[in-house]
Amino acid sequence: MSSHSPHGQSSLRTVQVLGGGNAGSSAHVRSLAAGLVARGVRVTVCAPVEADDTYDFTGAGAEHVPVPRSSDPASVAALRAACTDADLVHAHGLHASFRAVLALSGRHTPLVVTWHNRAYAEGARAHLLRLLERRVAKAAAVVLGTTSDLVDRARRTGARDARLAAVALPGTRPAEEDPERPRPKVRAELGAIGRPLLMTVGSLERHRGYDVLLDAARAWRRLDPLPLVVVVGEGPSRAELQRRIEDEELPVRLIGRRDDLSELLAAADFALLTGGEESRSVLAQEALHARVPLVAALAGGVRELVGDAAEFVPHGDADALSDAVIRLLGDPGRCERLRDAGTRQAATWPSEDETVAQVLSVYDELTQPRPMI
Repeated sequence: MSSHSPHGQSSLRTVQVLGGGNAGSSAHVRSLAAGLVARGVRVTVCAPVEADDTYDFTGAGAEHVPVPRSSDPASVAALRAACTDADLVHAHGLHASFRAVLALSGRHTPLVVTWHNRAYAEGARAHLLRLLERRVAKAAAVVLGTTSDLVDRARRTGARDARLAAVALPGTRPAEEDPERPRPKVRAELGAIGRPLLMTVGSLERHRGYDVLLDAARAWRRLDPLPLVVVVGEGPSRAELQRRIEDEELPVRLIGRRDDLSELLAAADFALLTGGEESRSVLAQEALHARVPLVAALAGGVRELVGDAAEFVPHGDADALSDAVIRLLGDPGRCERLRDAGTRQAATWPSEDETVAQVLSVYDELTQPRPMI
């Protein structure tokens, strides 16, 4: 879509609302902001201060208005003020969307919502999340879901218009080694010289399946050479996981948050996706781009995302995960086929340009003057 949309240059003003808790949605908003600004759209990003520090929305040409990740009256009032003369508001993720619904109360500003992942909670909070989903789905002019599961969920929850979103993985480079930091150097830093390196990425939370990963790692202790499992990410389960690693002498290292994910992954022999809640797993996409064979629990939107470019195991099955890795370690031919399938699959994903074009066409649809009947 060119900048010569019916709005002409710079007449459309959008506000992007972001909670900042999800790396995938934050990177998507950064990419979207840059693409919209390049097409003459005025963009304000309402997000926590730390999200702008990390993703530099102002560097993309957007205005940044700090709004905390909270639905308290002060946050909602700040958001309402930022949305005052917006032609359209676009919120990302359930909690940011709910804040936008509250902030736009009594106004006729169109609201677009992108659901990047299914929000996850247990017990009483799960009921609250369902209520929030319903409120958001009914208030939005259009709900964009990053997988067909999320689109179906939005429809069931009461969305008037739910569509599959094109979402690019921003800033992916082809798998080429950084000459300054070659693969052996990364492997040496991690302690994986002369042994297989398995890597997983994601916040250290219960639903990510790390308990299953540690159960599988018990079986890998008998292998020679002993594989090293590296977990990139931080979160509330860290102490509990670390205790198990030490008590059971598991070949697993928790290395915390890192900003060199592409380089780390490119150095790995396999990527492991053990959780089931992520709809468009950034790890799965990075792994395929880096030509690293992926072993994935069959859950969420992973099969829709990666097609046949992964070794799938049943969700929550530590034995199946352990066996799949052992099998791949002994089958270089299968690994090469997975790499090739991954390259083909990655080529089918939307580009950043296609993602921006789709979003802009939705904006145009919602902001065009309606013909008089």
